[in-house]
Amino acid sequence: MAFYKLGGAIKGMALVLMALALGAAGGQPVPWQIDMQAAATPVMADIREFNVLISIIIVAITVFVLGLLAYVAYRFDESRNPVPSRTSHNTVIEIAWTVVPILLLVLIAVPSFKLLYKQDVIPPADMTIKAIGHQWYWTYEYPDHGDIEFDSILVPDDELQPGQPRLLATDTDIVLPIDTTIRILVTADDVLHAWAVPAFGVKIDAVPGRINEIWVRIEREGVYYGQCSELCGVQHGYMPIAVRAVSKGDFDIWVAEQRAAMAAAPSGTRIAAATADGSWGNKQ
Repeated sequence: MAFYKLGGAIKGMALVLMALALGAAGGQPVPWQIDMQAAATPVMADIREFNVLISIIIVAITVFVLGLLAYVAYRFDESRNPVPSRTSHNTVIEIAWTVVPILLLVLIAVPSFKLLYKQDVIPPADMTIKAIGHQWYWTYEYPDHGDIEFDSILVPDDELQPGQPRLLATDTDIVLPIDTTIRILVTADDVLHAWAVPAFGVKIDAVPGRINEIWVRIEREGVYYGQCSELCGVQHGYMPIAVRAVSKGDFDIWVAEQRAAMAAAPSGTRIAAATADGSWGNKQ
């Protein structure tokens, strides 16, 4: 009986880990997730590598300190060491506990500065989009593609379709091509917001009267989710971000469809991006 229970527990754990892996790879959080989402951009890949380096250092320090405490507790117990040493200085130890932390900080600082530089310095961009935060939704503009513009609003719980994640799905998704360096200009028209997509490794404040910028280069197709990450009011938790990454060919087709729809639409009509099921069309 115990054997079967153990087998069932192992099987259940395997299913949970598989679900976590699939969810992380799908560009959205999953229940009981303990790791970062799978990287969809070079920046996020570097963030994950840096996180592994920091985790290794943290574990090594923790194990060393724990082992040292255990050794001291055992070696210098009163029964084993009835006459304690009265040494007040040890030059070697004092140099070691000064130099070793410095070396560890240098080991952390070098890749940290490289990562910060990679995030901050935007390479020559192939295209630009603009994200504008409102209370409580996002507006997106494509100035390089005929001034395509649309609002992206949370899908209410009672309108969710199968496969749409609660509090993350939007009525219109941002459509971006893969293998393209994209500059994203971020601002707001009322209060502070923040544009953040974990799978891209990006998070930047949207400040009224100021334009901040970030960049992404998506490496694989899929739908990636994020949320406003700055406390912006009572509905702060209800302004998600959904990015649909498609091939360059599909993106060109989408742009052509949006331009045609803009030409045929009445004045003042905003053109919708890809809907959550992947279809494209107009939104009045």
